Order: sequence, then C-alpha cells, then structure tokens
Amino acid sequence: MRLAQGIIIDKEKTFGILKFSALRREVFLQNEDGTVSTEVKERTYDLKSKEQGRMIQVSIPASVPLKEFDYNAQVEMVNPVADTVATATFRGADLDWYIKADDLVLKGKAAPVSDKSVNKPPDKDK
Repeated sequence: MRLAQGIIIDKEKTFGILKFSALRREVFLQNEDGTVSTEVKERTYDLKSKEQGRMIQVSIPASVPLKEFDYNAQVEMVNPVADTVATATFRGADLDWYIKADDLVLKGKAAPVSDKSVNKPPDKDK
C-alpha cells in the first residue's frame, strides 16, 4: 500500500493540546556538487503534545517565516500530515515516522504575526 499524500491527522484526537517548545533544527538544501548550501529547506520545531504524553517534532516549509513563540504558548498545526521514511538494513528495513504541516500558528489566531517589530519599544533617537 502506498499513501502518496501521507496520513491525514485528526489534530485534536491525535495530539490534544500542543505547546511550543523550541526550534529543533533547520534542514538546508544541497548544492549541485553535494555540499550543503545556505538556503533553508525546512524547519523542525519541538512541541509538547498532551495526548501523546511527550515531545513531538513537526517540520514546516522554509517559505513560512521563522516561528519564535513564547515557551509553552498554545499552538496548532495547519494541515498536518504523518508520513514515513524507510531505511534498508541487513535484516529488512527501519521505519521512521515524521510529521509535516503547512504552518504553525498560535491557537485561536487566524494568521501568525510575521513582523516582530510590532512589539518593539520606540527608538530613543527619534
């Protein structure tokens, strides 16, 4: 069986309340010669999941601005999908699950605030 679109997730039943923890890593694109470029492909964030009872990781495309929510801020994933990656081994294969989403937003907010300058104090020179 092949699930080309991944497994669609019922967010509330699967994850329950999600709380933001931190940026875990950035994945960079590779240059044609195989070296790592400076262009970010995706970012993976750590989230605390009430239903899973542990930390989960979710990857968001780099086209979405960097998320810098407060620690423990309640968040929700936009269009999460679970999928797998299989790695051949001597005995068969190892299977790893991963979660991707279109975006990560504060719970109850329609869209994330991308301009951090909104909450900055005014410049003293002006």
